[in-house]
Amino acid sequence: MSNQSMTKATLIAHLADQAGVEKSVATSVLDALCDVVQTEISAGNAVTLPGIAKVAAKDRPARMVRNPSTGAQFEKAADRAVKITALKALKDAANA
Repeated sequence: MSNQSMTKATLIAHLADQAGVEKSVATSVLDALCDVVQTEISAGNAVTLPGIAKVAAKDRPARMVRNPSTGAQFEKAADRAVKITALKALKDAANA
């Protein structure tokens, strides 16, 4: 098992090779995918990448938090957190 992360350049090279297209086309597709996901998440919608993961924004209410270094408590305003859930096909591939 390798612990190395795949860089954007490596991902683009693999995408271009698998799809049989130029690297510039693969770069455009990857950038467009990132833009679509960001736009949908900011609009409050979920995005499912088939066979990979579901990406959704979850609203979190205001809550009391504590500064670990000083112990001081303060209220953190309501915000949104991005949640990524791996789909079954990806989980199965990880355990293969």
